[in-house]
Amino acid sequence: MHILITGGAGFIGSHTADALLAQGHRVRVLDCLQPTVHPMGLPSYLSPDIEFIRGDVRSKADWVLALDGVDAVYHFAAYQDYLTDFSTFYHVNAVGTALLYEILAEQGDRRRVTKVIVATSQAVMGEGLYHCPSCSWEGVPDIRDESRLKQKYWEHPCPLCGHNLDWQASSESIANPCNPYALSKDAQEKAALRLGRREDIDTTVLRYSIVQGPRQSFFNAYSGAMRIFSLCLYCGRSPLIFEDGLQIRDFVNIHDVVDANLLVLEHPEAKGRILNVGGGRAYTVNTFYETMQNITGKRIAPEKSSHYRYGDTRHIFSDITALQSLGWQPGRGIEESILAYWQHLHESQAQEDILAYADAHMKKLNVIREAKG
Repeated sequence: MHILITGGAGFIGSHTADALLAQGHRVRVLDCLQPTVHPMGLPSYLSPDIEFIRGDVRSKADWVLALDGVDAVYHFAAYQDYLTDFSTFYHVNAVGTALLYEILAEQGDRRRVTKVIVATSQAVMGEGLYHCPSCSWEGVPDIRDESRLKQKYWEHPCPLCGHNLDWQASSESIANPCNPYALSKDAQEKAALRLGRREDIDTTVLRYSIVQGPRQSFFNAYSGAMRIFSLCLYCGRSPLIFEDGLQIRDFVNIHDVVDANLLVLEHPEAKGRILNVGGGRAYTVNTFYETMQNITGKRIAPEKSSHYRYGDTRHIFSDITALQSLGWQPGRGIEESILAYWQHLHESQAQEDILAYADAHMKKLNVIREAKG
């Protein structure tokens, strides 16, 4: 097949491109090389066998050029950050997706594309599903009240009895986006599935948990714990762990994600569905950092000073049984992800300035706040 990958110069896109090339497919990449992700330009890890087009998914002309002669599309291009330019999230993530289906609809009988796979995020589920062990209330709470966060009340209280809620694995039926990025990805999911159904375009939406592995951008502030903890250990600095470090997170290895991407390309039961792609095992942030110290052989006590990022979920964990029923399993643990990323860091031109830039950037945006209670 001749396959287009938008955002294909990035982390997930480039690994997927390598796997598709290995299977004998032709791969074309459309990527704008966003400076906050690719400040050095075209990454050296991108295979020379890939046809590269520099372009923007907000441009209809770029889409038309990139779609010429392709049979399938992996739509990975996305905008993610903590910035307050809310409209950019929608322009890139939602409008860019609508534009894809608009062009495919206009092609009519000339259309060659038979499959579209759209990447979204666990963030769409927001705080996810919770259960009250005291009164059995079950539901999806909204973003945590900041007045409680300022007093170091990290857990969600039951809306009926006030008891602390227990997190539950969240299925694809959960959607409660709580930040600009998640709101735009929720809109993207709906646009892809409903326009795909309307125009009879086989579409699958994959909701990724926290994907980890080499090629994650060192510069993207949204890249999460792996990037921040690794850079701190690399630079001999103490990392800041938000809240109490007992937040539950769901990490999935990049190669497991690529396996899922390949599976749904031609699996008939993936058509018209949202499928969670998670690691299948819950970790606290504290456990993740402890494991990272063990793997890297470097030990630096973290800083825990009751800082929090307003808008972060307390706990989130994806139910992956739907994708497992299609024959997929997450087979790689966080140890493998950490080791590969650590090796990637040592092979790169990482500098301490990257970490200082990210810290200053987050404080400037007032994303990181401190509890006073």
